[in-house]
Amino acid sequence: MKASRHDWLLVGILVLGAGLRFWHLDFKPLWMDEVITALFSLGHTYDQVPLDQALPLSAFEQLFRLNPQTTCPQIVATVTTQSVHPPLFFCWMHTWMTWVDAWPFSWIWKLRALPALGGVGAIAAIYLLNRVAFFPRAGLLGAALMAVSPFAVYLSQEARHYTLPILLVILALLGLYHLLLDLQHQSFRPAIWLGWIAVNSLGFYVHYFFLLAFAAQVVVLGAACWALIRRHNPRHPKSKPQNLELKTQNLKLLLPPLLAITTVGLTYLPWLPTFLHHMRRPETDWLKSHASHWSHAIAPLYQLPVSWVLMVIALPVEQQPWWIVLVSVLLMVAFSLWLGSRVVQGIRRLWQLPETHLATWMLLLFIAVVVLQFLAIAYFLGKDLTAIPRYSFIYFPALIALVGASLLQPVGRSGIRDRGLGIRDRGLGVRGWFLRAIALMNRQAIWVVVIVGTVSSLSVGANLVFQKPYNPERIAQDMRSVAPHLPTLVTMAYSDYQDVAMGLSFALGLHQETGNPSVRSPKTYFALMAQNQGYELVWQNLSRLEHPLTFPLNLWAISPGLKRSGYYNQLTLQDQRGSAHQCFIDPAHYYRIGIPYQRYRCD
Repeated sequence: MKASRHDWLLVGILVLGAGLRFWHLDFKPLWMDEVITALFSLGHTYDQVPLDQALPLSAFEQLFRLNPQTTCPQIVATVTTQSVHPPLFFCWMHTWMTWVDAWPFSWIWKLRALPALGGVGAIAAIYLLNRVAFFPRAGLLGAALMAVSPFAVYLSQEARHYTLPILLVILALLGLYHLLLDLQHQSFRPAIWLGWIAVNSLGFYVHYFFLLAFAAQVVVLGAACWALIRRHNPRHPKSKPQNLELKTQNLKLLLPPLLAITTVGLTYLPWLPTFLHHMRRPETDWLKSHASHWSHAIAPLYQLPVSWVLMVIALPVEQQPWWIVLVSVLLMVAFSLWLGSRVVQGIRRLWQLPETHLATWMLLLFIAVVVLQFLAIAYFLGKDLTAIPRYSFIYFPALIALVGASLLQPVGRSGIRDRGLGIRDRGLGVRGWFLRAIALMNRQAIWVVVIVGTVSSLSVGANLVFQKPYNPERIAQDMRSVAPHLPTLVTMAYSDYQDVAMGLSFALGLHQETGNPSVRSPKTYFALMAQNQGYELVWQNLSRLEHPLTFPLNLWAISPGLKRSGYYNQLTLQDQRGSAHQCFIDPAHYYRIGIPYQRYRCD
């Protein structure tokens, strides 16, 4: 009966996690990074994007039709030259899109479905990790936390390579735990070691940040070997034969980890030149911190805990009234402090139990090493990964596994129930209600965390939290809300591939906002305008841009890197007959969401 209840709970957790990930999967438009995924995975390149010409929105939609004849080697060649990512995810995505091409869903839904499935797989994998490393109930709670984590749901609804590395990190940690057991028992299971090598080799070709996870595992293995050597070796050997025997034992202990680590490193060598080239590409410069103000120096120290909070609770704070933001922040801080205190107490008990000490030590050291790598990259290389919460995906599963196991520990004598606060004798005053609420939360901590996570994840699906960067949906709504009865010409200046991808995301957002493309797309045209030589040339080319729209019309200029003062008060636009029309700046409709966009009235 217990086994049956346990199994049904696991099934329910998987169903809940899948529901949260697939709900509203294609509700939000693609943003820049997802457009990059779509372009490469569907078998296209940037060379096929129409530039410096005004086209209806439906023309840009055609770019995202599957080309089933594209092969993985062709995708590898494209990714090598036009991206800064490893190729494996894009090849897998292309294969996936070929399989599901006939399904009656939108192409955006199909594109995001593979990461969503990876997110469901991560739920099952974290269950297995916690069940093996701790105990079965820890497996259930770890799976439950992964299922309702708003951070995990957010990443699962991104058409990007985040959930697959998360799954591989979990499998790598599971293998690492078995490796540590083998080292302790002086045994060697070839299947376990080969599996760990394979997972860590694949991870690098899915996402470069997997290198940080592999480096952390190497540190864990090294620390374990060092501890075992110190435990088994006497400080003062009595004879040379004894000393030789100890050296032989140490070599037998170190040889399997060294061979495994070396093998993984050798699998990275074929792609290493491309990796080094990608790291020097200008597309990675956006992570650099160019400011020397003291606030930027301490930013990583508070950005890290903010990322941890978002893993368990995320309430609406983006584009909300100030009072909603204030209430949400206060609730998130209070919940995080309460949960943090319980987790710390639970980890102490896990550390003290012989059965769970090894797994606790492994996860804590792994998390600490990855976090230290984040800080070293921020302070020594000048690229602040902590500023982007989604990059925490590389150690997120280890944190969830540890939190899940720790919450199954009792409050203990340091908890509120054992402090002699006399909660029952406090009456119904404010303090009495407050203490009773805390006591109830402590008794029902698991349900509280699951309910809060579920509400947060529903907010993610409803686009209330973790909104898309550069918010193509909001930009499309702003443009359609001003004089919607007039034809609209939207221009986007670009200087590199990323700008092109961003422009395509805005074109797709506008296409989704306009509804029926057969009716409205002829009234909205979009143009990507080169600005490699400055905006003076952009405005000149705009005056000669050919388009079929009639005047009067709306002109929107999206201009990355341009200050508000850089917009001209008056621009020239020609009609189909070549006659010049004047476009006047509309000061009331200037916006900035990451990049600026300005409306002009063209008579």
